[in-house]
Amino acid sequence: MLERIRENAQGMTAKIILGFIILTFAIAGIGSYTNNVDTSVAEVNGEKISLQEFEQAYQAQRNRMAQQFGDMFDTLASNPAYLANLRNGVLDNLINEKLLDQAARDLAIRISDEKLKETIRNMTEFQVDGQFDNNRYLAVINQSGFYQSSDFRDYLRVEMARRQLGMALVSGEFGLPYQAEQQEKLRNQTRDIKYAIVDTEQFKSQVEVTDEEITAFYQDNEDRFQTQEKVKVDYVLLDVFDIAREIEVTEADAKAYYDENIASFTKDEQRRISHILIEFGDDKGAAEQEIRTLANRIAGGDDFAELAKEFSADTFSGENGGDLEYLELGVMDEAFEEAALALENVNDVTDVVESEFGYHLIKLTELKAAETQAFDDVKEELMAQVSESEAQNKFYELQQELARLSFEFPDSLEDAAGAVNAQVKTSDWLGRNNQQPPFNEASVIDAMFSDIVLKENLNSDIIEVNENLAMVVRLNEYQEAKTRPLAEVSETIKAQLVAQKASEKAEEAVAAILASYKSGEDVTEQATALGASFIEKEAITRFSADVDSAISRLAFTLPHPVEGKVSADTVALRNGQVAVVEVTGVYEGLVSPALDNMIEQQGASLSQASYIAYVESLRAKAKITRKTLTEPANVF
Repeated sequence: MLERIRENAQGMTAKIILGFIILTFAIAGIGSYTNNVDTSVAEVNGEKISLQEFEQAYQAQRNRMAQQFGDMFDTLASNPAYLANLRNGVLDNLINEKLLDQAARDLAIRISDEKLKETIRNMTEFQVDGQFDNNRYLAVINQSGFYQSSDFRDYLRVEMARRQLGMALVSGEFGLPYQAEQQEKLRNQTRDIKYAIVDTEQFKSQVEVTDEEITAFYQDNEDRFQTQEKVKVDYVLLDVFDIAREIEVTEADAKAYYDENIASFTKDEQRRISHILIEFGDDKGAAEQEIRTLANRIAGGDDFAELAKEFSADTFSGENGGDLEYLELGVMDEAFEEAALALENVNDVTDVVESEFGYHLIKLTELKAAETQAFDDVKEELMAQVSESEAQNKFYELQQELARLSFEFPDSLEDAAGAVNAQVKTSDWLGRNNQQPPFNEASVIDAMFSDIVLKENLNSDIIEVNENLAMVVRLNEYQEAKTRPLAEVSETIKAQLVAQKASEKAEEAVAAILASYKSGEDVTEQATALGASFIEKEAITRFSADVDSAISRLAFTLPHPVEGKVSADTVALRNGQVAVVEVTGVYEGLVSPALDNMIEQQGASLSQASYIAYVESLRAKAKITRKTLTEPANVF
């Protein structure tokens, strides 16, 4: 059937119909079909947050958490409530960012083009040998998804405005010595305690769990017993590095590349210049007279640098004798550049130059002639570069062939794999989360669980994983998401309910001990009957390694003991056991010699609190509309 469809799609009738469809879209515009559909997920003071913007942020957060939590994230991701909280958290962050951007605009926080340019030039990511390199800049931002430099500049401008607003919010916060001292004393406080631990295991034999209770728990917690949908896929992978290993590059190839790109190996002439600026002011004639007087003094032997320090209106360069460092073409006024480039010898000074800023005298202080690297010096680098270039070209060629054949023969990957000299491989079972590369990429995950792969059982479209990797996948085997049957999980549920009931009985027993303890009775016999005895610990800290963390946390929240009153309470431990804890003594902590660090940390904590409070105040005053977010539904 599919073969007949492909054959008919090549006929004249199909082409005419396709032509009418294309013409319809060309005349009406695709936008007319979607302009009335609002796909935003939230609106903040009239500005919308798009679904695409949200999904990108959400997928990035899922990937970060998958890397952080490993296999545990699969368990977390199977819980719909957890994923709902995660999605809402991502949307909250986007709303906060939108509020901060609006606040920055309202406060007239602007990042100038000059500041933006300076920031980019000083970013080490864009430098080669400590100098800004435009080719590296373009390559890096392209790899990050910014295919126009203007897109990256817009992104950076927004980020810098946010940072500037954030710094304004937090820079005024500081810690005081007495506050830091109090905090340090509390942090280093020690306490004497007594505690007894009651083991819950002894109560399990007293517990009964009915089939009805197991069934009720199962029905109330079905989401806990969900398995993720999974797939095994056949795939063909194209890797530019595998292709590069098969390419042989000769010295002649490298020399030809060198000759064709000689400009890339030539360092342009460099001119270091200084200048003296006299601004027009209210009297342009007087300014001209002043600059000509300075020109005469320089011609008469006066030191250019000293005159720049004394008279130049450009005080920043004037402090350095008028030094503007190396001339960068396209930055200065056209008349200024033309005059600077006309200087032939070091120490030559121009005649008076007029620009939009005023009158200048320009001096050439250093001249480095253009230099071309010899072929032998760059030969090895060039051979690697040519190999990479040829591999990249071959990669794109094979990628097109893989895309074509996997589409023309959608029921198998064998034809496509043979044409690009690759093998059809089969993956292990794959879920949506926490996979190894390249199956952890959003584009690959979307393709594996797409309708075309799962429902229609066809080859996927070509997946451009990154600039060096492309692949096509098709379904090998599918395992749908489902709820594990009660019979399969009943023993697990029973064990959980038994542990829960045993813990409740232990808590009741310990509560009885606590009540007797607080009334002044001797509870030794009660504790012994439960297999427990009191242990005394002196001078424990908040993070004592030899005391359960739950016991130490409770101990440092209990009130100071006073005569005639017991300071005690109960606490459940992580292993299911229950303890009664009493504080018998409290001792003030010592102040660390590194108090300055504490003051700094306290300032940082106050800064964070100030920032959070500011964002909350923006939210309180804002008009925020948000839509209900749902995890994408399973395919089946």
